[in-house]
Amino acid sequence: DNELTGSASEESQETTTSTIVTTTIITTEQAPALCGVSFSDPEGYIDSSDFPPQPYSSFLECTYNVTVYTGYGVELQVKSVNLSEGELLSIRGVDGPTLTVLANQTLLVEGQVIRSPTNTISVYFRTFQDDGLGTFQLHYQAFMLSCPFPRRPDAGEVTVMDLHSGGVAHFHCHLGYELQGAKTLTCINASKPHWSSQEPVCSAPCGGAVHNATIGRVLSPSFPGTANGSQLCVWTIEAPEGQKLHLHLERLLLHEKDRMIVYSGRTNTSALLYDSLRTESVPFEGLLSEGSSIRIEFTSDQGQAASAFNIRFEAFEKGHCYEPYIQNGNFTTSDPTYNIGTIVEFTCDPGHSLEQGPAVIECVNVRDPYWNDTEPLCRAMCGGELSAVAGVVLSPNWPEPYAEGEDCVWKIHVGEEKRIFLDIQFLNLSNSDILTIYDGDEVVPHVLGQYFGHSSPQKLYSSTPDLTIQFHSDPAGLIFGKGQGFIMNYIEVSRNDSCSDLPEIQNGWKTTSHTELVRGARITYQCDPGYDIVGSDTLTCQWDLSWSSDPPFCEKTEESLACDNPGLPENGYQILYKRLYLPGESLTFMCYEGFELMGEVTIRCILGQPSHWSGPLPICKVNQDSFEHALEAEAAAESSLEGGNMALAIFIPVLLISLLLGGAYIYVTRCRQYSSLRLPLMYSHPYSQITVETEFDNPIYETGETREYEVSI
Repeated sequence: DNELTGSASEESQETTTSTIVTTTIITTEQAPALCGVSFSDPEGYIDSSDFPPQPYSSFLECTYNVTVYTGYGVELQVKSVNLSEGELLSIRGVDGPTLTVLANQTLLVEGQVIRSPTNTISVYFRTFQDDGLGTFQLHYQAFMLSCPFPRRPDAGEVTVMDLHSGGVAHFHCHLGYELQGAKTLTCINASKPHWSSQEPVCSAPCGGAVHNATIGRVLSPSFPGTANGSQLCVWTIEAPEGQKLHLHLERLLLHEKDRMIVYSGRTNTSALLYDSLRTESVPFEGLLSEGSSIRIEFTSDQGQAASAFNIRFEAFEKGHCYEPYIQNGNFTTSDPTYNIGTIVEFTCDPGHSLEQGPAVIECVNVRDPYWNDTEPLCRAMCGGELSAVAGVVLSPNWPEPYAEGEDCVWKIHVGEEKRIFLDIQFLNLSNSDILTIYDGDEVVPHVLGQYFGHSSPQKLYSSTPDLTIQFHSDPAGLIFGKGQGFIMNYIEVSRNDSCSDLPEIQNGWKTTSHTELVRGARITYQCDPGYDIVGSDTLTCQWDLSWSSDPPFCEKTEESLACDNPGLPENGYQILYKRLYLPGESLTFMCYEGFELMGEVTIRCILGQPSHWSGPLPICKVNQDSFEHALEAEAAAESSLEGGNMALAIFIPVLLISLLLGGAYIYVTRCRQYSSLRLPLMYSHPYSQITVETEFDNPIYETGETREYEVSI
């Protein structure tokens, strides 16, 4: 470079420098090869091999857009993905100018289905072809857009009639709760469906009045209360005339500064049935009114929900016993009206045991009927021995919090050639409480799991037919226990570790979530285009190593979302010809010149099972007026030809006569030069005007023209 500088002029140096800069810019900029493909059919394939990249650049960006009819979305199914390192494949939902990534190459696996929230979906592919171009194939089809399933309110239920536009969702709350918000929501806006408002919530009110009561609940109110944290709630319950009320205190956990009073009447001067400050024990046997009404007062000075209660009330006729109730259990009765002599037998739900009462009670006393004993309680016990093939293990006193200082041991034993699968579904302990799972029938060093505090669900297997569960709660814990407790399910399983393989299905295929069909593995079946799946499309390997259902099969589709093109009318054509038409789209027909369209000019695709056209294919019929006009034109052409022939026949003799006269004239003129004889002309003036009129009677060819001919001799 120094040598060049020394031998060149200043101008030459500047030129050299400029050339170097320009070359650098050109080599660093590389324009990508861009490709864009749009699809509008209701079903088809996006195959990267169908759209090869441009050869002039190794940097490729492709965008594939699928747009279907408004009110429908696009469902993509991954058929195959084989990308090279560094390549990007992204599935994006399109909502106007907004793009939302629905999936990318790290999540795309064969058989996966992605649905767009609108009628357009975009597939973006980016690659550098130096290392080889990746390939992919996606199947797309239209589906009708719908609202998402509405959220079920806590302590409530939701019933949905239809998720598509116009569908309705109805909400209601469990006994003791009131609905806050709309009772009914409607799915609106077919192009982008959504619910007409927010889902309502269910909350327990602070007080209220119930008239003509039959059955219901009084629950601890939803907090917060007033600004200073205090709360006074009053409920008045009135049964129909001549009936009485029974209160069953299913749950009553009051803070030491809170108070509950129950009166047998509508006012606070009525007879006292219960006062939490005067009675230490909870009357689990229930409370009976003297008349047809009860008043419940609850007072709290706490700024948060320190107390919790659940009181069930029911009205019953005099001369009968009230309807029994047992929490975490059930009962059978010999008389649903609970008349004198009725026998009721109680049983508990799995994980609970009967205590504090007999399993059978009887309605006695004709003058003032009552049960001969209180209803029993179903409690989750602290420890026990379990030998059934399946069962439940609950924390002590579930669903109430466990107490402090608990020390419980459960021993589970199943068949000798089996082992135990333990599914810990819920686990919420304090950090000072311990839950330990041992593999075997004794507390041995082989620990399967040990847990403190809150933990996510766990799944454990024993290596033997025996399993031991030990739970210890801190004696210094809070009075109500620090944690909520736990729920476990166990089941006897085979020593084999996998489910049997499932067969392929005709006109379809299957995909598996795991290489080995272990517990929890899923097999998903799908059908070829033109076939619908009958049965469950996803089967799960269950914990007993059986499949969740039988394999499905593929049935040929009889209904179609789209209408097939009905074809062309004879002597006619279509405007904007397509192979398939979505419901709501129209098709217009036209006839060629000289034909008249009989039927509907435009027909519309109607959604149905299957979808169909609004009318039959029209007919293109010959137009009679046009036909007659064509005949007249043909006749006129023939007449014109005939007239021309006649004119030629007249013209030739006239021409011959003219030639003879001309020859005679020349002869006479030449003869004058040699003779003094002067011959007088018959006419000394030009020829008179000659009117030429056609000899044809056809008025079309009557010219009516007058032509003048002058002959000079």
